[in-house]
Amino acid sequence: MNIIVCIKQVPGTNKVNVDPVTGTLIRDGVAAKMNPYDLYALEMGLRLKEKYGGTLKVLSMGPFSALEVIREAIYMGADGGILISDRKFGGADVLATSYTLCSGILAMGEFDLILTGKQTTDGDTAQVGSELAEHLKVPHAAYVRELELEGDRLRYVSNLDNKTVEATIKMPCLVCADGEVNTPRLPSFKRKMEYGNCDDLIKIITFDDIIDRDETHYGLKGSPTQVERIFEPDKTKEKVIIAEGDLAEETFKILKDRKYI
Repeated sequence: MNIIVCIKQVPGTNKVNVDPVTGTLIRDGVAAKMNPYDLYALEMGLRLKEKYGGTLKVLSMGPFSALEVIREAIYMGADGGILISDRKFGGADVLATSYTLCSGILAMGEFDLILTGKQTTDGDTAQVGSELAEHLKVPHAAYVRELELEGDRLRYVSNLDNKTVEATIKMPCLVCADGEVNTPRLPSFKRKMEYGNCDDLIKIITFDDIIDRDETHYGLKGSPTQVERIFEPDKTKEKVIIAEGDLAEETFKILKDRKYI
């Protein structure tokens, strides 16, 4: 089984400043980490690889600093990684991001399974996984907590809002892992000593390496969603305690008086 796990480097803190001119997050100098939900997807893939054999590679899109999360994945057990990095990919919304990831995966060759986390902690859209599947024209399942191989299909259990679904999906396919479905392993110190910076196991893909070189499909040019402004919400410690009376009625009055409803 050839498995690809999409991972992303995200800020390691929620205290990130916003550029007042561009309205974008200032990531320079901010501690970064692998997106927590991607860790569940990676662990799910590593367990499938250990049980059924095959290879597992990770794919990330971002600046060269994202090499750190690819190395972390290799220390955890991945066989290698791909970094998609080019200034022409910068400023992408979910549509352009998913299309760029699609282009990177097509450059990697054949696959049986693509795994992603259900969402990222910096964007929280939970859209990239399903959009990536649409670009690749493969079936996909979301919020998956269990995954087992059955011939050329995968049997999965998915958590929906009001029910649990058990079904099968034909490979090649894409699966979005739900949160807290397993306990991700720690990076292996032995593998870190063995592979070092993992230079031989990581490939960098730029705009010149992909098949579709229409710049209107990538980055800001390929993003129909344009963010006008990002700002930090006002922080206040003000609170209201309702100690008596009808809780629902008193809450309604407060919300109405403040014109929230």
